[in-house]
Amino acid sequence: MILPGSTAQSLAAALAAQTNDSLAVPQTTRFADGEFKVRVASKDDRAVIVCSTVSAESHIELLQLQEIASQFAEEVITVLPYMGYARQDAAFTAGEPVSARAVAQAISTNTDRVLTVTPHETHVRDFFGVPCDIIDGAHLLADPLPDNLTKPLFLAPDEGATDLAGTVRDAYGAGETDYFEKTRDRDTGAVELKPSETDVTGRDVIVTDDIIATGSTMSKAIDHLRADSVARVFAVCVHPMLAGNAQTKLADAGVEAVFGTDTIERSATTVSVAPAIADAL
Repeated sequence: MILPGSTAQSLAAALAAQTNDSLAVPQTTRFADGEFKVRVASKDDRAVIVCSTVSAESHIELLQLQEIASQFAEEVITVLPYMGYARQDAAFTAGEPVSARAVAQAISTNTDRVLTVTPHETHVRDFFGVPCDIIDGAHLLADPLPDNLTKPLFLAPDEGATDLAGTVRDAYGAGETDYFEKTRDRDTGAVELKPSETDVTGRDVIVTDDIIATGSTMSKAIDHLRADSVARVFAVCVHPMLAGNAQTKLADAGVEAVFGTDTIERSATTVSVAPAIADAL
């Protein structure tokens, strides 16, 4: 049985179609104090919970779904298409929590196994108290790209993300990879991205990242590409968070299209990770 959270309904339905599992329909009751309660009427020996934890409320919803499933299922599998707080994978200053570890420990309580798609840092799997498998969603980002890209350059936001850009390039079947040089202002902490020495004149550039959150840093980086007479610019990411006016910023910077997967269901979602998840179950 596929048990969907409210943040992953389309993906859960696609996964059910891939696996031929039944799709449960949770019901939610809300109370005057802001609390809520989820109810699931159907039962099965195996429950696959699919929930992207994009907010504090979705974390609570996931814990409730796990508690329900643990009452009747012999096996509970938790799929985190997008794992919230995964980028808080260390205590960056004294007195701070390792938030990724805190949420991973909570999620581990009522599940036998966890699957998550392309987390920002792969070592977050070690924070779970149950086996955690990572699914690579980057190769899917080649599918929506135009077939006629001109001398495509797959550009990562930093050197550490070049493997992700390389995965998309390999799936596309042509092009080169490079990365932006990242500098941080010591006084303000602001991050600025500038293209490396690669000549982008007349080339189609695909800016590739695991997540696009606010789009602020990426849009400023794309401004540099425009100054260097780049041809078309596309932005691709596994997790299209696109908070606030992120898409407007990217469009204003000259991005022709933004493509993402359905780990976070947004207007930029153009490809599903359901087949990759089904293969891992």
